[in-house]
Amino acid sequence: MQSKNEQISTLIEINEELENYFSNTIIPQLFVDAELRLRKFTPPAMKQFDLKDEFIGRHLEEIRENFRFPTIIDNIRLVIDTGTILEKEIQTTDMRWYQMNILPYLIRKENKTDGVIITFVDITSRIRDLKEQEKLITEHELLLDTIAHDIKNPLLALGLTIQMLKRLPEKSMEKYPILLGNVENSLLQMKKVVNDLVDSRWEKHKYQPGTELLDLQNIIEDVRLTLAPQILETKATIKQEIQISELSFARRKLRSVIYNLINNAIKYTPPERSPEILIKSYKDDEYIVISVSDNGIGMNKEELESIFDKFTRVRLSCEGSGVGLYLVNTIVSTAGGKISVQSEPGKGSVFNVFLKV
Repeated sequence: MQSKNEQISTLIEINEELENYFSNTIIPQLFVDAELRLRKFTPPAMKQFDLKDEFIGRHLEEIRENFRFPTIIDNIRLVIDTGTILEKEIQTTDMRWYQMNILPYLIRKENKTDGVIITFVDITSRIRDLKEQEKLITEHELLLDTIAHDIKNPLLALGLTIQMLKRLPEKSMEKYPILLGNVENSLLQMKKVVNDLVDSRWEKHKYQPGTELLDLQNIIEDVRLTLAPQILETKATIKQEIQISELSFARRKLRSVIYNLINNAIKYTPPERSPEILIKSYKDDEYIVISVSDNGIGMNKEELESIFDKFTRVRLSCEGSGVGLYLVNTIVSTAGGKISVQSEPGKGSVFNVFLKV
C-alpha cells in the first residue's frame, strides 16, 4: 500500500513521462478535454497550426481558425459522444492533406470519455505522388498501345511501295535491282525487330510487370488517397465488402483498374446527388471477382457496346480522354481475365472484373 507521498511521487513521475513524450514526439498531437478546451499539444502542432502556450485552457471555438479545418469541433464531439475512434483524411484551407485520428481519452474507473487525443500525419506529398504516378501510368499505357498498334501501318505502306517499284521498268539502271534488294532486306529486318518487340517482349511484359502478392484493401486505400480531392468535393462514399483480399497481380496494373473504375463512378454521377460506391471481392470458380457498383448516370445498350473502345466517351460533357476503360479492359484481358457490365440509364452501373486465380 503506497503512502500519500509515494502516490504523489508516482503521479509526478508519470506526468514527467507524459511531458517528455509530448516534448519529443515528431507528430502534431493535441489533447482536448470533454469541455472542448485545449489542454496540451506537441511542438510540431505548435509549428504546423501556429499554436501558442497561451492557448492552453482555451475553448476550441476561440482558436478553431488555427486548424484551418471547419468541422474539427463536430468531429471531436462525435468521438466524445460515441467513444469511437475517428480516422479520416482532411484537407485544410492551406490545401494540405492530413490523416487525422481522433481517439477517445477514457477514464476506465468511471467508464466515460473525458476528452480526446488527436494526431495529424501530413500526407500531402503522398497524395501528390500518387496522383502523378497514376497520370504517368495512364500516359505510359496509352503510348505503348499506340506504338504497338500503329507502327505496323507505315511499314505496311513501305512494303507495298517496294512491290510497286518491283513492277516498274528498270530503265537500264544496273544498280537498281541491287538497291531495291537492299531496301527490301532493310524492310524485312525492321519488320523482324518490330514483330519481336510487339509479339514477344512487349506482349509478354506490357500488362504484367512485376506480378506479386497484393492486398486489395491496400490498393483501394492508395486509390482513395489519389482521388481524395474528388471524393471530398463530391461527398462521395466508398464502402467495401471484401471477402478475398490477397491476390497475385502487377501492383500498378491493379491500381490502374481500380483507379479508373472508381474515378468513373465519381465522374459520371449527376451533380444533384453524392456518389455512392460499393467495392466487393469474392471467389467465383477459377476467378477472383472485383465488383465496383455506383449510383451514377448509367448507360443504355448502345453505350455499353462501345465503352471499351479506344477514345470512346459515354458523356462528352465530362472531362476525360476516353482511354480509361479501354486500358482497364486491355489490362484485364491480357492477363487472362474478363469484364462484365450491368447498367441502366439513371440507375447506375456495376463493373465486375474477373481475374484468374
